Amino acid sequence: MKTAKNSQAPPHQTGGFTLIELLVVVAVIGILTALLLAALGKAKSRAQTLTCLNNLKQLELCCHLYSADFDDFLVPNQAGGIVPEPMSTNAFQPVTNIQSWCPGIAPHDATTANIESGLLFAYNKSPQMYHCPADHSTVDGWPGLLRSRSYCMEISMNCDALDGSYRKFTEITEPPPSDLFVLIDTKEEAIQDATFGIFSPDSDWEDYWLDLAADRHNCGANLTFADGHAESWHWQAPKIFSGLWWPASSDGDLEDLHRLQQHVKPGVN
Repeated sequence: MKTAKNSQAPPHQTGGFTLIELLVVVAVIGILTALLLAALGKAKSRAQTLTCLNNLKQLELCCHLYSADFDDFLVPNQAGGIVPEPMSTNAFQPVTNIQSWCPGIAPHDATTANIESGLLFAYNKSPQMYHCPADHSTVDGWPGLLRSRSYCMEISMNCDALDGSYRKFTEITEPPPSDLFVLIDTKEEAIQDATFGIFSPDSDWEDYWLDLAADRHNCGANLTFADGHAESWHWQAPKIFSGLWWPASSDGDLEDLHRLQQHVKPGVN
């Protein structure tokens, strides 16, 4: 006669995890979370760069539409202030600049009124187009209010502050429209009026930034060119603001400055 076998479970067998197994799982989750956050951060940064690039391309298109409507004349690009002297501790001195593609002083504009009174606004009707999504700077005295403008227009584009600036699109020959930069991301601490001052390579001040380019796009900036195209540039060095009309902060920064100067009108002094 057969007897039933003992069906008891083997000794010491449990249904849970050991402490080491739990620690491994926690570590893996931590690594995966870090990788996910990094990927999301890169995706957000890339999206901001593309939005900014599109803003600038649209504004450049508005410049072309203005020229088409005004017998080839470039949109006025009136400087809204002056810098008294190089490496000066004196404050930027704003002046009235009503007839311009974009009047106003970026750190002071608590509304979009100046943008809407600009000569390009009729061609876009979008205040958001003037602001880079990666620009988190705020209006002076309003710590919770983002500024309305992040971009400036290069000084050789129809600016009365520069003798010999281009007045008409067909005057642009050196450099040609495909190489002459027009609009650019401007450093948050440096932006004032909507004119981007920069010296040409043949200037006595060739090693000095007048205004300073931004570096908020992964140590880079977006800019447009007179033929209508836009580019994202990566800088060799971070853009460190010490003041307006200031020498380049490093060898890499000087390389960046000289690179940009190759895309301005010669004789900008």
